[in-house]
Amino acid sequence: MSTAAEKQIEDTGGKSVYILAVETSCDETSVAVVKDGREVLVNLVASQIETHKAFGGVVPEVASRQHVECITLLMEQAIAESGIAPEQLTAIAVTEGPGLVGALLVGIMAAKALAFSLDKPLIGTHHIAGHIYANQLIGEIQYPAIALVVSGGHTEIVRMESEGRFEVVGQTRDDAVGEAYDKVARSLGFPYPGGPHVDKAAQAANSAVPLPRVWLEEGSYDFSLSGLKSAVLNLVNQSRMKGEEIDAGGIARGFQESVVEVLVGKAVRAMRQFGAKQLLLCGGVAANGGLRSELTARCEAEGITLSIPPMKYCTDNAAMIGAAAYIKWMHGEVSDLYIKGEPGMSLENWSVGRSKEQ
Repeated sequence: MSTAAEKQIEDTGGKSVYILAVETSCDETSVAVVKDGREVLVNLVASQIETHKAFGGVVPEVASRQHVECITLLMEQAIAESGIAPEQLTAIAVTEGPGLVGALLVGIMAAKALAFSLDKPLIGTHHIAGHIYANQLIGEIQYPAIALVVSGGHTEIVRMESEGRFEVVGQTRDDAVGEAYDKVARSLGFPYPGGPHVDKAAQAANSAVPLPRVWLEEGSYDFSLSGLKSAVLNLVNQSRMKGEEIDAGGIARGFQESVVEVLVGKAVRAMRQFGAKQLLLCGGVAANGGLRSELTARCEAEGITLSIPPMKYCTDNAAMIGAAAYIKWMHGEVSDLYIKGEPGMSLENWSVGRSKEQ
């Protein structure tokens, strides 16, 4: 980082912080401008769902090419719609990982180019930290907090003792919730992306087909979805072999009830064990209606303060990256222009102050 950029950090005191953020970790290209980590001036998202629907899932090379096609236009449009001149930007943030390496590199190179041309600091940001801090866009986060992360590639319970400090206390041992939903949806004949279709079918069904709850060892906060997924596939295959009609709605409801019960149960137990003040729901599967309603009801019954971002901030977007990057900025931590895509980037190692401890 240049001397001029370092001086900008020193001179920010008392001034509004405008962060232009870029998100290209998977199949959404997004650019946002966020003021002071909380106010979203603009949040543009170009989805690739229709493109990948033909393949039944995300094709990494296709995703990267589409990011290349629209990233520059989105950056120009975001600056224009934000009402902030390029020189007024405080810093440039970009998802550094985890994600698809080719997709990550498109956003990183675009963000580097902009930061270099404007002589602004660059903030490499963790994708899951972004999902967690999407909650900051709707209100102040109360610490210590517990984050229940549910997305296409991640299912985790994260303990946060203070701002920007992460400890993963539980995670999936195989499939993430989003992956399991998509695989179950495919077996039931639902189109991609499968999660919303399973959720809709589950809520419309009159009854649920009984399916197992996977709690693992006593006291464990880890998750396992592969056995539940296999149980669904067995039901579907048995029905087909017998020539019976598949009860797609009942299976979808049984699957969703099993998943939601375990997610909610472990999140609430973590709140009690760690003495947390607030539970944060985050990630793309946070848009699931069954999970949102059950978690809300359970937290009301238990007297737990719950935060759930609106739908537009649950799925991948750059506003959440800007919110998370603001935390790093306020602690004086920025990146250099040598960052690269990190598909397996550690959330705990991205914590505020961690680089100084190592």
